Amino acid sequence: MNFFSLFKRNLLYILKKKINIDLENIEKLPLDDLFSYYDTDKANFIKSKKEPGHGFSKFYETHLNFFKEKKINILEIGSYSGAAAAAFVKYFPNSEIYCLDINLRNFKYSSKKIHPYGTDVSNKKMMLKFLSKINFFDSIKYFDFIIDDGSHIQSDQLIALNFFYKYVSNNGFYIIEDYKFPNYFKHLNDVDDIKINELIKKINDKETINSKLLSPETINDLLLNNKNIFEYKGNLDHSDIVFFEKTIS
Repeated sequence: MNFFSLFKRNLLYILKKKINIDLENIEKLPLDDLFSYYDTDKANFIKSKKEPGHGFSKFYETHLNFFKEKKINILEIGSYSGAAAAAFVKYFPNSEIYCLDINLRNFKYSSKKIHPYGTDVSNKKMMLKFLSKINFFDSIKYFDFIIDDGSHIQSDQLIALNFFYKYVSNNGFYIIEDYKFPNYFKHLNDVDDIKINELIKKINDKETINSKLLSPETINDLLLNNKNIFEYKGNLDHSDIVFFEKTIS
């Protein structure tokens, strides 16, 4: 993605009229109701398409309910319309959510707690610039959970994990939605490297991990600072989600 394409998309986002969710008093709804209300495919049912969604709500509630009333920072990779971000902000009333997407033209929700950035997650310089812009290293320091719901391309999944896993807080989560997409869809299997499901197995079996896109530091972090890995099947044949629970040793 070149600079001018990103600039154009970000400009269109700025000019676009958005829905201010801070005016909506629906904080006490269950997470699946919020997902459905804002029309994200994380819900059990997608209103706009009138069809089943991935049904990830119950897994999010199981693992993240601990953060319900806490002051937390969330990073979302791949935000599309901002629907999931809107739902999370309502479910976690003391949260700040940072949304990264290569195309903000579809982003339609706004909130003082939602911070969208039109950028390319696979570009390390852009990611360092983003972290600098939000004063991450001096102020935020860690994300309580990170959600990768981006392109689902194998290389992008690995690059994002390699860059961001170290910034997950103690007892936080790194979450990858649709992590088996490169297994199901050939066009997303773009590199000769380890797939996320293969990585999970090697971590659980304490086997040697070889990867061109994961640094030795990230591999070591995954092996030493991973408390649990939870894999789940959603509503659809291709719906899969994994939660890496991090405990810093």
